[in-house]
Amino acid sequence: MPRLIVPPLDTSVGFVSRAGVKLHAALTALQLNIRGFIAADLGSHVGGFVDCLLAHGAARVYAVDTAYGVLAWKLRRDPRVIVMERRNALHLALPEKVDLLTIDVGWTRQEKILPVAAGLVRPGGSILTLVKPHYESEAAVRQRGVLTEAQALDELAKVAENIRKMDLAISSMVKSPITGHGGNNEFILLLRTGAAGR
Repeated sequence: MPRLIVPPLDTSVGFVSRAGVKLHAALTALQLNIRGFIAADLGSHVGGFVDCLLAHGAARVYAVDTAYGVLAWKLRRDPRVIVMERRNALHLALPEKVDLLTIDVGWTRQEKILPVAAGLVRPGGSILTLVKPHYESEAAVRQRGVLTEAQALDELAKVAENIRKMDLAISSMVKSPITGHGGNNEFILLLRTGAAGR
């Protein structure tokens, strides 16, 4: 498993939701240049990830969410954003393969969403997925409330082991500089497609 990167919190940035701060931290820590990329965001909600992707130079972003009317107006009217509402990411088809796919799908476990996500990315493309160990854990663990850091890292290791069984490779792991709602630790994983076993 790659070394866990713990970036500082950048208080100089602001997005339509706090999710953008999490993605910004990962893009900055990993020094990813996404200028000109075609991207898709699964679980856009208000659009923090979408806003961040645009700020980092993405040329076009497909904003996918099961809800309707939630995406921020700023993004809804941006010609670089293709709004795809009332869409279940588990049954999604896009009109083109994307260079980068970002994921923040809440209760949907990584083992379910990642095989779908891999099929939406061009060969050699990348996935940045927000792992929420609280949602990945068994019910008995979740019922205790906020996971300890040790519990969160244990769940992260289990997710990483499952990913190794897919046609994906974990390139980097970044701890979010801000916690999720309720105070739970979260992590962003950079995955490369078509790279398992290399």
